[in-house]
Amino acid sequence: MSEPAVQPDPIRIVLARLARPHPSGGFVVGRAAILAEGGDFAAIREWIIGHGGTPETPAPSAGAGGLHGSRLSGGTDPAADQVPQYVLPASALA
Repeated sequence: MSEPAVQPDPIRIVLARLARPHPSGGFVVGRAAILAEGGDFAAIREWIIGHGGTPETPAPSAGAGGLHGSRLSGGTDPAADQVPQYVLPASALA
């Protein structure tokens, strides 16, 4: 008797194609690349988190300074609220 074939994980296949090496030894996948892929972003994000991946937070932007600096410069940057990329451990795509 032969063993049943293991079905490949479609999300792992997409991420393996989109990922690039990260200095930590793992991989990094950009949010924009995931969105451009056209798949279910929420499912891919959950897969990443479930396999030990972490959202990489953007570097804080330099404020205008002073007590009222954020109010004078228009407040927070809405783009800073979005995670630009996700970092995956090397074992996630193995």
